Amino acid sequence: MKAVVDFPGLVVLSRANRREHWAKRHHRDKAQKAEVQIRVKGPWDWLRANAGGPIGRVRVTLVRTGGSRMDDDNLAGAFKAVRDQVARIVGRDDGDERFWEWRYEQRPGPLGIRVEIEAHSVGAA
Repeated sequence: MKAVVDFPGLVVLSRANRREHWAKRHHRDKAQKAEVQIRVKGPWDWLRANAGGPIGRVRVTLVRTGGSRMDDDNLAGAFKAVRDQVARIVGRDDGDERFWEWRYEQRPGPLGIRVEIEAHSVGAA
């Protein structure tokens, strides 16, 4: 089963080479986490309720639309706050490779991000 949540206008920025005050990054991360909490919790609860059993593995694809292309490590870093909040909603460590599969993509279009969550029940492929 899959849930897709779009965040038009939400921008993720490369963290690697940004020279900014820590408080500015903190406030941006906090705002992103709040938005993800509000918009992803309901779809996750729906997936969990309709999975047909306990969740065994979750694939999350984080998609950035618009803007200039980033290389893969900057793209993953730009999604750090989003990834952390998705993991917090689910209640699992985001580094647990037995449970998670994280994917990152970029697509042309208007500025924004998309979170795609696929949950598989235990025993499903």
